[in-house]
Amino acid sequence: MRGPHNIWRLIRTAATFERTGALGVVLNEMDAPTSIRVVVRLFGWTMRWAGLKGDPNMPPVTRALNALGPAYIKFGQVLSTRPDLVGGDLATQLRVLQDKLPPFPTDVAKATVEEELGKPADDIYSEFSDAVAAASIAQVHHARLISTGEEVAVKVLRPNIERAFRKDIDAFYFAASVIEILSPSSRRLRPRDVIEHFDRGVMSELDLRSEAAAASEFFENTKNDEKFQVPLANWEFSSRRVMTLGWADGLPLGDNDALDAAGHDRVALAQRVLQLFLSHALRDGYFHADMHQGNMKVAANGDIIAYDFGIMGRIDEYTRRVYAEILIGFIRRDYKRVAEVHFEAGYVPADRDVDEFASALRAVGEPIFGMDASQISMGRLFHYLFEVTERFGMETRTELILLQRTMVVVEGVARSLDPYINIWEVAHPVVEDYIKSNLGPRAMMRDLLKTARVLARFGPELPKMAEAALIHHSQPPAKPQTPSPWRPAMYILLGAVTAWTGFLLALAVLS
Repeated sequence: MRGPHNIWRLIRTAATFERTGALGVVLNEMDAPTSIRVVVRLFGWTMRWAGLKGDPNMPPVTRALNALGPAYIKFGQVLSTRPDLVGGDLATQLRVLQDKLPPFPTDVAKATVEEELGKPADDIYSEFSDAVAAASIAQVHHARLISTGEEVAVKVLRPNIERAFRKDIDAFYFAASVIEILSPSSRRLRPRDVIEHFDRGVMSELDLRSEAAAASEFFENTKNDEKFQVPLANWEFSSRRVMTLGWADGLPLGDNDALDAAGHDRVALAQRVLQLFLSHALRDGYFHADMHQGNMKVAANGDIIAYDFGIMGRIDEYTRRVYAEILIGFIRRDYKRVAEVHFEAGYVPADRDVDEFASALRAVGEPIFGMDASQISMGRLFHYLFEVTERFGMETRTELILLQRTMVVVEGVARSLDPYINIWEVAHPVVEDYIKSNLGPRAMMRDLLKTARVLARFGPELPKMAEAALIHHSQPPAKPQTPSPWRPAMYILLGAVTAWTGFLLALAVLS
C-alpha cells in the first residue's frame, strides 16, 4: 500500500541518514530545495533515536543504505545510474555500494531447491558448496549435476525477500509523490518513473526465470561473437526462486596481477570489453547492464565470460539509431548534426533554438577532445550533457539512462585494464559500422522491404478497403454541403499510396 502509513518508514530512513551523517551529504549533492531540506532534516533530527547506526567503518551514505537493508542497497545501486538526480560525486560513491551481505544457511538454500524443483538437492547435485557469493537478493552456490557431471552455479533467492522488498518499494513510491509535491521542479526528472523503473527491475530479479530467460536470449545473440562466452541456462533445474547456470571458470577481470601472471593482454581485453558492449547495444538492442569487473571473468584461452544477468538493458531500433547518430556526431565533432538529432527525436522541445543547442554541445565536446587519450572520458561527456539538457528543458529519457550508465561503467572497466585507452578510437569502428549498416541506402531498402512484407499480408484486403473508401466518399451527404476542395487531393493521395504499395510489393517479390 502506497498511502501515508509509509510515513514511519520514511521517518526511520531520514533518522538513519541523520544518525550516520549521510543526510547532509545527500541533500548537498542533490542541491535539494529549501522546502525538502526543512522537512527531511526536521524528520531526521526529531526522530534521530529511531535511526539505525550501521557500520562506523563505512562512508556515511553506504553506511546508511547498508543499515537499512537489501531494498535500500539495491536502490542505491540504481541511483548510481542517475547522476542527474543525485549529482556526479554521490553517483560515484553509490556505484561502489557494498552488496555483500552475510549468507543464509546452506540448509535453507537446499530446502528452497527441494521446494522449487520437487526433489531433494542431493538428488540433483552431487556437490553443493556453501555460498560463494551473497548479495541483497540472492546467493550463489558452486555445484555439480549428477546427470551430466557438469559444474554449475546455483542461484537461490533469500527467504521472504519478496515481501521485504514490496514494503520498502511502496514507501519509495510515497516518497516520490511527496518530493513532486514539495518540489515541482523535480518533475522534469520524473521521480515516480525512477521508482517504477526500479520496481520493474527488482520484480524481474525476484523471479529467477526472468534471469534465466535473459541468459538464454543473451547467449543466442552473442554465440558467434569472438572471444566472448555466456553460460547457458539449465531450464530443467531452474524455477522462480532457483536458477542453474553453467559455471564460469576463469580469472576475475578486475585482478590485473593475476591476468598479467597468466599472460593475458590487458590492452586487448580493454578494447574488447568496450567494443562488445557497444556491439550488443547497437546491433542487438539487448545488452548486459551490469558489466562491472565482478560480473566478468577471463577464461584460460583469453575469452571474456559474462555472468549475472539480473540487470539487462533493451532499446528499440529507432532509439539505437538516434543514439548511434549522437555518438558518431560527437566522434566527428559535428555538433550541429548532434543537435538536429535531438530535435528530430523530440528529445528537446521544438520551441528551443537548434543553433544555440549546437553551440552548447560544442562547449561540451571541444574541451574533451582537447585532452590527451588517457583523459578522454565518456563519463565526463555524459555529466556535461546532463547539465546542458537540463538548461534546454529536455526531459529525462528513461530508455537511455541505463545505456548511458552502463557505458560509463564499461569505460571504467576498460580503463582499469588499460589506463591509456582512447575511448573514441576504440568505439569509432563499431559505431561507424552500425551507421553504415542501419542508416545508409542498404538500411533504407531493408526498411522498405519490411514495410512491403507487412503490406503484403493485407494484400487480399486492399481492393475491398479501397472500394469501401470510394463508396463512402461517393455517397451523397445527408445535408447539402459545399464540395470539399480537398477531395481531388485525396484521390491523388490514394493513387500515390496505391502506386507506392505496388512498388513495395514488387520489391518484396524480387527479394
